[in-house]
Amino acid sequence: MGQKIGIGMLGAGNVGGGVVNALPKLKDRYFDLTNNELELLKVLVRDINKKRLGLSNSQLTSEIDEVISDKRIQIVIEVLGNEQPACEYIKKCLEAGKYVVTANKEVMAKHGAELLEVAHKNNVAIFFEASVGGGIPIIGPLMRDFGANKLTSVTAIINGTTNFILTKMSEGDISFEKALSEAQSLGYAEPDPSSDVEGIDAAYKLAILCSLAFGFDVDPYSIDRQGIRSVAEQDFRYAHDLGYTIKLLSTARLMDESISVSVKPTLINLNKPLAKVDGVLNAIQIEGDLIDQVMFVGPGAGSQPTASAVLADVLELVRNHLDRGSYSVSRGSLKSMSVQSNSNVQSRYYLRLIVQDQVGVLAEIAQSLGNQGVSIASMIQSGEFSVGDTVELVLTTHLAHESAILSAIEHVKKINAVQEVGNIFPIDGVEEV
Repeated sequence: MGQKIGIGMLGAGNVGGGVVNALPKLKDRYFDLTNNELELLKVLVRDINKKRLGLSNSQLTSEIDEVISDKRIQIVIEVLGNEQPACEYIKKCLEAGKYVVTANKEVMAKHGAELLEVAHKNNVAIFFEASVGGGIPIIGPLMRDFGANKLTSVTAIINGTTNFILTKMSEGDISFEKALSEAQSLGYAEPDPSSDVEGIDAAYKLAILCSLAFGFDVDPYSIDRQGIRSVAEQDFRYAHDLGYTIKLLSTARLMDESISVSVKPTLINLNKPLAKVDGVLNAIQIEGDLIDQVMFVGPGAGSQPTASAVLADVLELVRNHLDRGSYSVSRGSLKSMSVQSNSNVQSRYYLRLIVQDQVGVLAEIAQSLGNQGVSIASMIQSGEFSVGDTVELVLTTHLAHESAILSAIEHVKKINAVQEVGNIFPIDGVEEV
């Protein structure tokens, strides 16, 4: 005979609601697979008087200690969101000998190494598949399936909100503001979208992926980050003319003695698989010495995809780890690794400038770039989005260090005929044109 597995849950919002709704439908399947019955015993909420999700009064509590002290609860699902009090509560649950499943990318990015150690000391485990990529199974494969590989890079689209916005701008030739408004009306973007559109959310997720792919503890605040607010509709027009689209790309590359990490709007060749990942979909591309290149694609957010990942972790715990002690979810002990300044990283670049429409401007710009070791690969001139006697000049470069590009741009700004430097974006890949 099996046993009853007591579940506690912290939070009953969007993701928590998805878990509560899905759990009854999975009871029979879980029993068939594990010979154990799952029982949701306690749900931590702010207001126990608010009716929600068909939960009984006996299941609701506003006191974390009721969850921690309940000996029947073996697994705690954390879906509170934000750093605190979630991190504090997770730590207390682990110290009380309870297994934890969390969807909290901020907590795992900032405190993952510490919480893994707390879990190990208390002979339990913390699972976090839902913290990156929503319904995409990526944490598990990084933990188990790529162990024979030396992984060398992660390239990902890991924020559904920004991917939806950029897709709308690409397809409809509309402004960032209009695309954001549509995302908010559909529930894809928060009233305050800063974490998404400024690349903060993606940086948290990239830090988690780095810890698993490379075994390095990467501070999310050390990641070179640029949001998408500056991306304009004409950038897509020019990108398409050049054979590219624009995505908020999260990249991590293993170097000799360091790691290069960034979250930036990036031009991607229209023929590449990542360029075809649209809407709220996420994609994570892994490269290794044996696998070459593998890409995972799926829904990156939403209550149902995230609940799917949460409940998959619960099933994994019940089937293979409950009452068997701690389980190391990393590929080894996390090591400190210096994050390489991207000033030393080479890439091709897209530059959009607003200049006076007069003879000799391009020659001056080319000289300023050339003096810093930056050479022009292609050029587009357009007056469609310009005002008065100005034109927009779009340049792509051959491979150059970021430090050289930034230095060159400072010199370009001093040219009298250059009125504005619009955008500077890297171009994915190292191929020359």
